[in-house]
Amino acid sequence: MRSESEHIEHMPWWAWASPAAALLLLVVNAIGRVDANAPFVLFAAAMLLGGSVFAAVHHAEVVALRVGEPLGSILLALAVTVIEVALIVSLMISATSGGETVARDTVYAAAMIVLNGVVGACLMLGGARHHEQSFQVQGASATLGVLGVLATLALILPNFTMATPGPWYSRSQLMFVGAASLFLYGVFLFVQTVRHRDYFLTDTVLPGEVEQPHAMPTERATAASAVLLCVALVAVVLLAKSLSYPLKTVILGAGLPSTFVGVVIAAVVLLPEAGAAIAAARANRLQISLNLALGSALASIGLTIPAVAVASMLLQKPIALGVGQADMVLLMLTLFISTLTLATGRTTVLQGAVHLVIFAVFIFLSAVP
Repeated sequence: MRSESEHIEHMPWWAWASPAAALLLLVVNAIGRVDANAPFVLFAAAMLLGGSVFAAVHHAEVVALRVGEPLGSILLALAVTVIEVALIVSLMISATSGGETVARDTVYAAAMIVLNGVVGACLMLGGARHHEQSFQVQGASATLGVLGVLATLALILPNFTMATPGPWYSRSQLMFVGAASLFLYGVFLFVQTVRHRDYFLTDTVLPGEVEQPHAMPTERATAASAVLLCVALVAVVLLAKSLSYPLKTVILGAGLPSTFVGVVIAAVVLLPEAGAAIAAARANRLQISLNLALGSALASIGLTIPAVAVASMLLQKPIALGVGQADMVLLMLTLFISTLTLATGRTTVLQGAVHLVIFAVFIFLSAVP
C-alpha cells in the first residue's frame, strides 16, 4: 500500500492538466485561431477557470505543508489577494462606466462571503460532524479586531468625511488610509508569524482523538507545486479577465444590478480558500479553518485597498469606497455577530446557521437591492 509521503509525491493529473490547458486556450485565443467570443470557447474558459482555481488550492496546500502553519495559511491568502487585485485593476482599466466601484463591490463582497458564507459553512459542516469544535480565542479575536478596523476605514468612513462628498476619499485621505491599512496588516503578520505565533496554532487534541502526523512533501514536490501554483494563478487572472465582459453582459441581461459583478468576482477568487477552510473544518481542524477564512478577509482589505489606491492614483482613475446604507447595516451586523461567535473558543452548528442566514440576506439583497 502506498505510504502517505508517496501519496503527496504523486501529483493528480488534473492539478497540472487544468493550468496547462488554460494557458493553451489563452495562447490559441491570442494568436486568433479561435473566436474568443464563441459560446463553446467561453464555456471551455469557464470550465478551465474552475479547474485552475482548484489546482491552485492543491499546489498551495502542498507548499503550505512544507512551510508549516501559520505561514501556509498566509501563503494562500496572499495568492488570493494577487488574483483579486489583478482582476480589480484590469476592470478599472477596461470599464467604460462603473469602474470606480469595482474595488468597493469586490472587497465588500469578499468580506461578506468569507465572514458569513465560508465561516458559516465551516461551523455548520464541522459542527454537524463533530458536534462542538474549539479554537484559540486569542488569535481569532486579534484577527477580527484588525479586520473590523480595516473594514470601517475602507468601506464605512468614506461616507462621512468632509473633504469630498461620500462615498469618495480625497487623494490625501486615500493615501493615508492605504498606508494605515498596510501598516496594520504588517503588524498583524508580525504578531501571527513571530511574536505570538502560538495564538494561531492548534494547541489541543480532543478526548478520544489521535492527532495524525502530516507527511512532509519532498523538495521536488514542493518546487513543482510552487511553479504550478504560479502558473495556475496566472491562468485564473487571464481567464477571469477574458470572461469579465461576457459575465457583465450576462448579469445585466438577467436583470441583476452591475454591483453583482463584484459578488461573482469575489466568489471566484475565494474558491481556493473556501474549499481549504471547509475541508479543514470537516477534519476537525477549526483553528486552521479560521486562519484561512479570516486571513483571506483580512488580506482582501489590508492588501487590496492599498494596492488599488496606488493604482487609482497612477492611472488617474478615482475609486468610490463607501458602501450604501443597507450594506453598512449588514457589515456592522456581521462584525457584531462574528465577535459573539469567536468570543468563547467553542462553536456549534447554531453559530454556523446564524452566519449562513446573514449570508443568504446578503446574496438576496445583492440581487434585489
